[in-house]
Amino acid sequence: MLTPEQGKLLLSLASEAIMKKSARIPDKPFLKEKRGVFVTLTEDEELRGCIGIPYPVKELGRAVAESARNAAFNDSRFPPVRQSEMKNIRIEVSVLTLPESCKLEDIIKGDGVILEKNKRCALFLPQVWNELPSKEEFLKHLSMKASLPPDAYKTANYQKFQVQCFK
Repeated sequence: MLTPEQGKLLLSLASEAIMKKSARIPDKPFLKEKRGVFVTLTEDEELRGCIGIPYPVKELGRAVAESARNAAFNDSRFPPVRQSEMKNIRIEVSVLTLPESCKLEDIIKGDGVILEKNKRCALFLPQVWNELPSKEEFLKHLSMKASLPPDAYKTANYQKFQVQCFK
């Protein structure tokens, strides 16, 4: 579990990575741990970018900096963030637990979920439950995000995870 102070450091690292298009990663032990992470950008409560690394393949500091830059400049759903927009952009860093295989019936509201079927894959962070509170709607939208039919979730493979979120 990360402390609020460590969360503030992750947020400042993400902000610096976007503002300067690079970031100096402090020499802190927790930043060297390999962790999954997502950086979500919103503007006026609307999604403006969200990219991350779901599995612990990179050191946390590097994963946050790269994900922040990618969310700001490489999310194909949005144009790149302009520096003039930054004053209105809200940054959220989600640090993931290790995703674990599970069955459909094991998924509960509040879980982050990775769906995989027919070599297609999609992920929803736990925060998406705020937008899609019913399990069926959540999983239908996750299926569609993976470019699958809405009912594909009924026979998909799953992993679930939790996040520690800093805003």
